[in-house]
Amino acid sequence: MLRLEDLPRYTPPPQEQGAVVPEQVLRWRTEAIALEHGEHGARDPERAAQLYCRAARFGDAESQFNLAWMLTHSRGILRDETQAAHLFAAAAEQGLTQAQNMAARLGEPLGPPPPCLRPPDGDPPVAQAPKPAARPTPERPWPAPPPNAPEVIVRFVNLVAPEYRLAPALVLAVAAAESNFNPNAVSPKNAQGLMQLIPETARRFGVRQAQDPTQNLRGGMAYLRWLLAYYEGDLALALAAYNAGEGAVNRYRGIPPYAETRAYVSKILALLGGRRDHPFDATVTEPSPALALIRGPGRWR
Repeated sequence: MLRLEDLPRYTPPPQEQGAVVPEQVLRWRTEAIALEHGEHGARDPERAAQLYCRAARFGDAESQFNLAWMLTHSRGILRDETQAAHLFAAAAEQGLTQAQNMAARLGEPLGPPPPCLRPPDGDPPVAQAPKPAARPTPERPWPAPPPNAPEVIVRFVNLVAPEYRLAPALVLAVAAAESNFNPNAVSPKNAQGLMQLIPETARRFGVRQAQDPTQNLRGGMAYLRWLLAYYEGDLALALAAYNAGEGAVNRYRGIPPYAETRAYVSKILALLGGRRDHPFDATVTEPSPALALIRGPGRWR
């Protein structure tokens, strides 16, 4: 049997080139299950592991769990509880109950995340800290507000966002994705208001009444400003941290392997017209120590 890292990388066929959609990830998982268990008479655990790995990189919790199970039971690939612990943890963090049980049994993962939890091919490159330009370059225009954005919110954001050195379009895109501009929105995790602030984040940025639209927007803007400084203007990393927390982004050295977070980042970047970076205020906080690992020669391709 081969080690998981010695298996050939999955190469998508021509019809799978381009942007990956959830239906495609589901097809990989479904095919992997059939190959793992020999459904329809064709058992190929190595190919199953390849497909699970591919789906796991795009945040599919069930594929993360199934691949971890193969690693802990030597099902066609060599046993590796270190990688399995990372995979169980990623699935557990997405709410998969059986993964939470296994993650508790194996304990906290050690070392860097394995290849099957690293950012998928085609992820946008990590933004580098800006360098002084030889000559001024024209400012790239930001998109118009979302069509369903209430006028009163647009006016407030246009007025206040520059105080936080934020483009109003970014704030409005986050509010659209988080609450669809519903100031009374409350998530199952008790995230509240227009910017869906959890109580810890609200306290961190001085928000006393999370249901108050003005306080909520200011708190969300303060957090976005902090994240942009922490990740030196990289929008994808800042947005991933807004959704999943900066601890998860640092631990996985990029967008975490959670389907929700990957979809969240893609949605907002699309609302921003594909823009990948944003000016940041370096005086707000020191940069993330994970940036050196994310940008360095060990960045996964």
